Amino acid sequence: MSDIEKLVDGYRRFHDHYFVDEGEQLFAELAQGQSPSTLVIACSDSRVDPAIVLDCKPGDLFVVRNVANLVPPYEKGGGYHGVSAALEFAVCALDVQNIIVQGHRQCGGIKALFEGVPEGMDAEFIKPWVNMAKRAAERVREEMPEAGHEERLCSCEMAGILVSLENLRTFPFIQKRLQQNRLRLHGWYFDFVDGQMLAYDEDSLRFEPLIP
Repeated sequence: MSDIEKLVDGYRRFHDHYFVDEGEQLFAELAQGQSPSTLVIACSDSRVDPAIVLDCKPGDLFVVRNVANLVPPYEKGGGYHGVSAALEFAVCALDVQNIIVQGHRQCGGIKALFEGVPEGMDAEFIKPWVNMAKRAAERVREEMPEAGHEERLCSCEMAGILVSLENLRTFPFIQKRLQQNRLRLHGWYFDFVDGQMLAYDEDSLRFEPLIP
């Protein structure tokens, strides 16, 4: 059976058992519109689907996925601003109350930032994209010169989350809602090797277990 045939079979199971048997009423309600309370900015990595990790139903999350779960800083003018457009829609149209930047262990994008792209790969688009988090790599190199390589990579993944949180605060419509206490920002880090989710604590300035 080919990979596409597996996906077709998967859709068939979804339609026959989930949509028809369990989800028909849910999707009838969703057809009237969406009202998620949370935006998740997650990595495109196939191993860390936020809806699965957080056990959510359709309609629960508004999700943006890209390489290394990065948020660019606010800027006007040329180019295509896919992440910024999604932020604007989620915050200004859907009025979400939470934004979660969900990073993860073994992130290929952060590895490319910290180590460079794999040999033989041009990375025409990946290089400039991950480079927006270069200050995360710089912080780790400066603050952890004696640490092991794996520890520094994990720290860089977490530091990349903080860069995205910093960049979120540069958007005027996010600043406004933060000042009005209508929006909260969260930084989460999923270690899929041991299944633990860590959350950034602004008081301790550390990532702590989400579930004590």
